[in-house]
Amino acid sequence: MYYVNVEQIAVRLDTIPELTEALKALASDWKGELLQGLAQERALHLAIETVTDVGSYLIDGFIMRDASSYEDIVEIIGGEGVFPAELQESLTELVKLRKPIVQDYYAWQRAELHPLTVKLTELLPAFKSAVESYLKREL
Repeated sequence: MYYVNVEQIAVRLDTIPELTEALKALASDWKGELLQGLAQERALHLAIETVTDVGSYLIDGFIMRDASSYEDIVEIIGGEGVFPAELQESLTELVKLRKPIVQDYYAWQRAELHPLTVKLTELLPAFKSAVESYLKREL
């Protein structure tokens, strides 16, 4: 019997619509201003944390193999069929941004619209839907 913390997964997945809305707004009105750059940086960071937190809850709850990195979290849950294979590359690309955003923030190019800002507006809702379907199927 598995103990999957469905409540905490849901809390994190429930941030996705708001996050997606913010990313859409940033992408549609991008001027490269400092506040936009900082908002984009934070939105990307929240997207990373959402995906990795949800992934960690799934790994722990379903007793999947231990992850050794953020990329590994995505690889493990992808391999377990949590989301469709076509999301794997983009989700991996997303979590690889964690180090540049969190540790190398001083070098982050805030004036540039990051390509994932636009891509995440479809990727995050697809991830949310896939996780919810996986939970319904497995529980």
